[in-house]
Amino acid sequence: MDKNSGIKIIAQNKKAYHDYFVLEKLEAGIELFGTEVKSIRQGKINLKDSWCFVKDGEMFVNGMHISPYEQGNIFNRDPLRTKRLLLHKKEIRRFYAQVKQEGLAIVPLSVYFKMGRAKVEIGLCKGKKLYDKREVAAKKSAQRDIERNLRR
Repeated sequence: MDKNSGIKIIAQNKKAYHDYFVLEKLEAGIELFGTEVKSIRQGKINLKDSWCFVKDGEMFVNGMHISPYEQGNIFNRDPLRTKRLLLHKKEIRRFYAQVKQEGLAIVPLSVYFKMGRAKVEIGLCKGKKLYDKREVAAKKSAQRDIERNLRR
């Protein structure tokens, strides 16, 4: 946890950075119930195959798996339920316009607590082609080799 900013990162979607170019990032609140918050605090969340969509002027995240809280009994919710994101209308409209016009995707990149509140960092993303992924992997490999040689 970063003491200065009050941010504690819970989960990151590393697969999103592998599959997409992130063009723009935005912080959003997320509508959760009590047992979901407790489960997130324990780190039982998975963002791997999650994505966002806009419906009736509201943005939702789909596929975000929050495991049921052990002591939650009847208060636990469906782990894969669609969760609403809390954004300004202007931000939702801007992202929605770019998704419709340019064929981009909105993907959750990370979940964290900021000053005690659960936040989701969403990204406006463009899909990578196979050759883009290979190029990035080759650059990382070359960088690793350089660092290894410098240490020797």
